[in-house]
Amino acid sequence: MGTIGTVTMTPDVGAPKRPAKDRALGLLAVRWRSRRELEQRLLGAGFEPGEVSEALAALEDAGLIDDERFARELARSRRTRLDADRTVRSALVKAGIAQELVEEAVAEGGDEEDRARELARRRAPRLAKLEPATARRRLYGQLVRRGYGSALAASATQEALGAADPAEVAGE
Repeated sequence: MGTIGTVTMTPDVGAPKRPAKDRALGLLAVRWRSRRELEQRLLGAGFEPGEVSEALAALEDAGLIDDERFARELARSRRTRLDADRTVRSALVKAGIAQELVEEAVAEGGDEEDRARELARRRAPRLAKLEPATARRRLYGQLVRRGYGSALAASATQEALGAADPAEVAGE
């Protein structure tokens, strides 16, 4: 409750509750979501499970919820950011996508090694003013944080910055 001028604002205690479908549409207006994400948000907002199921079924019938399309688009977006397959897979699982759709979306992603090399190539110029060992350590760390395995991160770092043995870059 707050006061604005001489008018006191009070919550609408007896106001009719928005239907679950309207709430879901509001969430979809912000960004695409998986069925599970919407279900969790609606249940968390206090809607009854039956109302949530009906709302989600209606939105699926209308083509507004499509986990297969959602998985492809989320994976494409993550690959555009040059994330590793592991990171893409994790984002899809977190969104509640079925395992078979996760694997299909990740498989469509092309070569993970190419993405690691591209990311290393793009980041290397930013590290040019640093000591070579520091630059290698930082670039390697960036690749690992994006989900690339240590061997791939080390070889991409070596390729982008030169010198040092990949095992040395990885700290082995």
